[in-house]
Amino acid sequence: MADLDDVRRIAAALPGSEERATTGGAAWFVRNKLYAWECHPWPSTPAEVREILATELVLGVKVGDPLDRLALVEMAPEVFLRATTSWGEPKVAFRMAGIEQDHLAELVIEAWRIQAPQYLRREFDEANA
Repeated sequence: MADLDDVRRIAAALPGSEERATTGGAAWFVRNKLYAWECHPWPSTPAEVREILATELVLGVKVGDPLDRLALVEMAPEVFLRATTSWGEPKVAFRMAGIEQDHLAELVIEAWRIQAPQYLRREFDEANA
């Protein structure tokens, strides 16, 4: 099962990434732009999702497009949550217990790429070529 230490390991390899403690838990930023975060139940979260967030480790990440979010939800509805809050769209939240390590890395890196400036993306690409 993936956990926050796995997210920390992935994020540590991303240029300009930093972890911050927020009122909702751990969150990761690049150049002050949020790209991944630990989800917690908020009053604006639908009741059925609040129950999941209260009992399971759930991570949220930025996605490039609302259709990307929809594709992930349709692909694995038991892992990806249909709805959370409306702030920060487009984004997707998923149950960490149901995500494979490789897929977790892909989601976190892609979220970082969406928020990172071009020079940091280039630095990452050159280091991983």
